[in-house]
Amino acid sequence: MSGRVVAVAKDGEHRFSKQLAREIRVIAGLGVEDDAHQGTTVKHRSRVAIDPAQPNLRQVHLIPSELFVELHRKGFAIQPADLGENITTEAIELLSLPRGTLLRIGADAVLEITGLRNPCVQIDRFRPGLLKAVVGKGPNGEVILRAGVMTIVREGGAIRPGDAIAAKLPPMPHLLLERV
Repeated sequence: MSGRVVAVAKDGEHRFSKQLAREIRVIAGLGVEDDAHQGTTVKHRSRVAIDPAQPNLRQVHLIPSELFVELHRKGFAIQPADLGENITTEAIELLSLPRGTLLRIGADAVLEITGLRNPCVQIDRFRPGLLKAVVGKGPNGEVILRAGVMTIVREGGAIRPGDAIAAKLPPMPHLLLERV
């Protein structure tokens, strides 16, 4: 499975949306350079309040651009970086990949998928009704989170719009993505 990078973003402050950039640099074991979520321990404010020593499984956030097309049809004007993602992708089914999948992006960067982004009430503060649009119900009533995947950085490097993304699946048995 492969795709490409549409946009990259970062923000040194804890804000809902991030700032688009020409390039981001990811650092092994830490995340996006100069981003508020960079670090070995969790940086997400609600999770820090629970246990600031827990490992940071949310170093880099990726969202498929196809979600924006779907949201636009529902009346939401969403652009890359609006939902706080670091990398907006195209033509790769991020949500169908198992936990542990390695994503080689560009020449050097390798990210490992740790799980699903669990959108919170902030998304409705950004655009009323958006939370319901990115959280669905499956055929058996299970919750389906569609606001992207979270990753950790295995190998650092520069990531730019237009870079290729190649997915390498982990060994079997594959583990389903869960919220992190």
